[in-house]
Amino acid sequence: METGTAQQKITLAFINDKSLILDFICKDLIASGTEVLFRSESIEDGLSQLFSLNELPKICIIDLDFYDNNILVQLQRLRTQYPTIKLIAHSENDDKKVSKDLLDIGFSNYLLIGSDAEDFRKVIVAVFNLGQEKY
Repeated sequence: METGTAQQKITLAFINDKSLILDFICKDLIASGTEVLFRSESIEDGLSQLFSLNELPKICIIDLDFYDNNILVQLQRLRTQYPTIKLIAHSENDDKKVSKDLLDIGFSNYLLIGSDAEDFRKVIVAVFNLGQEKY
């Protein structure tokens, strides 16, 4: 998935628990030219993998487990350590307060569980293009 006049490649990271649906979505995104740099099962593991990369992903898609009481603290830590990575939430929770909290942390967009590969592509391209325009 390349965009823009410079044809910059979109690179992704996924932080999510095991999901057959996301496995298919990842394969579909890779087949369409998106580079998935890594997949991890927790924010802590994701932070460790981000630290070891030479080049950071442009976007990180995070499957949010709101049953973890420390999730917002972990997300804030991720945002603070890697402010240039655009974040997309992926969750079944569509509560307005949660959405506000995520926007306050700096998430760029939100995908509900059940979104298909085309939904992912559209949101990824839209988020990638945020800030790409030169004024």
